[in-house]
Amino acid sequence: MAKRIKRSGPAPTKRGGGGGGAGTAAPPARKLGGRVSSGTVTDFTIQLATLSEAGIPVVKALRILEGQTEPGPFKNVLAEITDDVSAGAPLSEAMGKHDKAFDPLYASMVRAGEAGGILDRVLDRLATFREKAATIRAKIKQAMLYPSALILFAIAAVVIVIVFVIPRFREIFDSYGVDLPRPTQILLALSDAGSKYWYLVIGVPPLILLGHSIAARRSRGYLRWWHGVQLKIPLIGSILKRSITASFARTFGTLVQAGVPHLDALGICRDTSPNEVLTDAVEDIRRTVREGEGIARPMGETGLFDDIVTNMVDVGEETGELDTMLLRIADAYEVQVDRRLETFFRVLEPIILIMMAVVIGALLFAMILPMTEMMKTIGSQR
Repeated sequence: MAKRIKRSGPAPTKRGGGGGGAGTAAPPARKLGGRVSSGTVTDFTIQLATLSEAGIPVVKALRILEGQTEPGPFKNVLAEITDDVSAGAPLSEAMGKHDKAFDPLYASMVRAGEAGGILDRVLDRLATFREKAATIRAKIKQAMLYPSALILFAIAAVVIVIVFVIPRFREIFDSYGVDLPRPTQILLALSDAGSKYWYLVIGVPPLILLGHSIAARRSRGYLRWWHGVQLKIPLIGSILKRSITASFARTFGTLVQAGVPHLDALGICRDTSPNEVLTDAVEDIRRTVREGEGIARPMGETGLFDDIVTNMVDVGEETGELDTMLLRIADAYEVQVDRRLETFFRVLEPIILIMMAVVIGALLFAMILPMTEMMKTIGSQR
């Protein structure tokens, strides 16, 4: 993994101490609000790992990184962490106070690194973990960009045609008094409804999305139902299941590799799970392991993990290389997710284009049909 440290930026500043005389102003209070991006935390992790591997004490490394960080929420977080660590608090405890920047997985791995005296190695593993996760998210976003744009364009085009264009044709049809065919009548009825209730056409979809968002945030039952529905969607469900398998395996494997006990590692996986179905599954696994059983059997009983995964975990437990097996599972399933996503979106794009062509063709057909009757009327009048 490439190591990089930003060299530019202001020199580190000292806080506290230093004898003030009369007229010395107190340092301004720091505001800790604001969002910290995942990429910012990943870059910080890489740089802190590099400085730690170079033998620089943690407090000094934190001051260096704080000094080169641009003013903003993350600089304020680093300032608080540096103050706490300078006062004698463990780095993991100081980071745990800022869960918007450092999640439970991060703080637990740092705690394990501190306990084992391998903080630099743990930070390096954390940086690798975060970079891989960021790469997968970026690929998914990039792959979804073009199909999403096509769908939005198609919806906007159909709405504009139905609400604004077709009413103009109605005036022409009425002026000639022709009998309209059934497809045209249906299209004009849709146009009338869209013109009359345009506020519903524009307002209902955002309201549905807002209601879904609120329900997902406030009701765990609804969120679990929604996550379960996603896993059952053809093609998409298979990709999602492999994705959460890879996410669980990499998180669990990274924690075990860092020396975190299995029960604690499973608890962290549960708390940081991106899917509520997986959250319940991991809790079931953890409950069984607490009773003294292995991990492979309860994993298979959840229905989320296939035989290949459970067999590899079983071998890892028998050989004492569980962390290695889990990380191999994560690597393999991330590759599968990449390939299936690429295939899915490669197929989705022509499907969207065909659907757009069918819809536009149907609109044109419904509008052209009355034209033949109009031409006959004009011909008979001549």
